[in-house]
Amino acid sequence: MLKQTHLFIDGVMTAASGEQELPVTDSFTEDVFARYRSASHDDVHRAVAAARAAWIGWSATPLAERIAAVRRVAAALSEKAEALTTAISREVGMPRKLAARIQVGAPIAAWNSYADLAAEMVWETRMGHSLVQNVPVGVVACITPWNYPLHQITGKVAPALLAGCTVVLKPSEIAPTSAALLAEAIQQAGLPPGVFNVIYGTGPDIGEMLVSHPGIDMVSFTGSTRAGSHIAAIAGSQIKRMALELGGKSAALVLPGAELPTAVKATLASCMLNSGQTCSSMTRLLVQRDMLPEVERLVRDLIDTYRMGDPADAATRLGPLVSADQREKVQAMIDSAVAAGARSVEINSPFQIMVFSFPRRCYRTSHPQ
Repeated sequence: MLKQTHLFIDGVMTAASGEQELPVTDSFTEDVFARYRSASHDDVHRAVAAARAAWIGWSATPLAERIAAVRRVAAALSEKAEALTTAISREVGMPRKLAARIQVGAPIAAWNSYADLAAEMVWETRMGHSLVQNVPVGVVACITPWNYPLHQITGKVAPALLAGCTVVLKPSEIAPTSAALLAEAIQQAGLPPGVFNVIYGTGPDIGEMLVSHPGIDMVSFTGSTRAGSHIAAIAGSQIKRMALELGGKSAALVLPGAELPTAVKATLASCMLNSGQTCSSMTRLLVQRDMLPEVERLVRDLIDTYRMGDPADAATRLGPLVSADQREKVQAMIDSAVAAGARSVEINSPFQIMVFSFPRRCYRTSHPQ
């Protein structure tokens, strides 16, 4: 079993002084395969102090050097692609062959893409007698979710570094391994000490302290709407900049005359990607009433082609949910749907597809006199 007792602060691996152990569970076997030591509040202070000290030099580093550094990180991550794929597939449950391409290959490519964008970006513009400049905001706290761990880290950290900001990253305690491997890649790439720092811990404890820390200039968070609202209240009270990517629902609407097989196949593929654990997945398929029998048939036939199983098995197309807790949440949603009148479509697989059939209703908007 892997025991990660070190944080990455000021350019070196340093022992975490927190008392809490954070178990990392294999999504398929539900066995604990790693344990990470949480940061303490003193560790948070040290990480933020390191980032603040490093910001002075990093923000003044020529853009070409920052771009070169980010490209070196991408190269170092490429060398760790196998380890990243194994870890993320075990943590999250995405089949290994998909994880290699989506969870690892795409984020590594994004490090280089962000470098390309930074090279093309117009960093200052003259407007009459005024000069408008894009300047680094300072120290950025990045708090990331578990469903696409390296992807979400990349989307926050790479642009921040290119902009001249320094970073303190707190990854999800459910899927922290990619952050640990990124720290190794940052070290290998030779970035200056303190430019990038990693601490581990839970959101209500370490995450909240990081958000409220006076040494943090901006908070970038991806997660639930409830958590985002709480973070916005804390950061807003201190006039910190924020970037919040929160919850939402995505519906596929099929209109008369549409190619039903294409629409249903695309919607189902979106819904099932990463076992449905994707913010942009299509969670509802809305069709005309007279289309429903054909849609049900198409769903029934297509879902039978999805093979469930061990994410490490090359034949697996759909892996497990990330954890037993997540499975219980999904089951509660299914139970709620049934209680509200949903009926299930019988299929020849271990799936249960819930279908709502809504009666026609008329709505009238009334206005107060």
